[in-house]
Amino acid sequence: MSWSGRFDGEAPERVNRWLAHQGVCSRREAEALIAEGRVRIEGELVADPGRKILPGQTLEVIDETSPGEGPVTILVNKPPGLVSAHPEPGQSEARSLLTSERAEGGAPPPPDDLSLPPAGRLDRESRGLLVLTSDGVVARTLISPASTLKKEYQVRVAGGLTPEQIARLRHGLSLDGRPLKPAGVFRKGEDRLRIVLTEGRNRQIRRMCEMVGLRVTDLQRTRIGPLSLDGLPEGRWRILTAAERRDLLAADVPSQGRGSGPYPEED
Repeated sequence: MSWSGRFDGEAPERVNRWLAHQGVCSRREAEALIAEGRVRIEGELVADPGRKILPGQTLEVIDETSPGEGPVTILVNKPPGLVSAHPEPGQSEARSLLTSERAEGGAPPPPDDLSLPPAGRLDRESRGLLVLTSDGVVARTLISPASTLKKEYQVRVAGGLTPEQIARLRHGLSLDGRPLKPAGVFRKGEDRLRIVLTEGRNRQIRRMCEMVGLRVTDLQRTRIGPLSLDGLPEGRWRILTAAERRDLLAADVPSQGRGSGPYPEED
């Protein structure tokens, strides 16, 4: 779908309403197009579904977005040893992986001058799913304090593993003077845990484990909401699809109780 038109109304009008009046799509479909980064006014990306178009402005609906055409979101399977961003001398950041040789699906790498900050970091020793994005809507969905998205980790620990430790990890811990939200903690072996969080404090899992006498020896993030590694090899990357973006935004709906309810004691 590709369409453009000039707004000749006398007063500002919401974009979704105007597109519906023009017969381009329904209001709900217009909101989906905005969420996918496919609507521009005077060449500027429309990110707010409540945005109004002004008299004399031209709006364009584009077919699809790609690097250089709109906001870009990239999924990286970060190996240990790389920092998420802002490397210190002697360190390398995850963005260094965004080369043609490491791309899945033959995607071209993003331009060097495109800002792609991480939406939720992984510390240097940790590995797994890292999201780099120039899309403000995606970033807010992933890192907003109000986000309900569940983040899943596979964790290996040393120091013994008892039911009492697991119970404390699930409930009752505080960091930096603030109580933690309940966590999903599931034993997967003698020294392995699956941990599911709905918040992202600094080095949270490592610090939680230290508080109950455990030392993390391996930590891998495998999922954020509906986004997962899904076969993406370590050290490689791919571009988030429009359908995945839509599913991600739809998944973070507090009014539906997603991600905020109590966790089962077993899975």
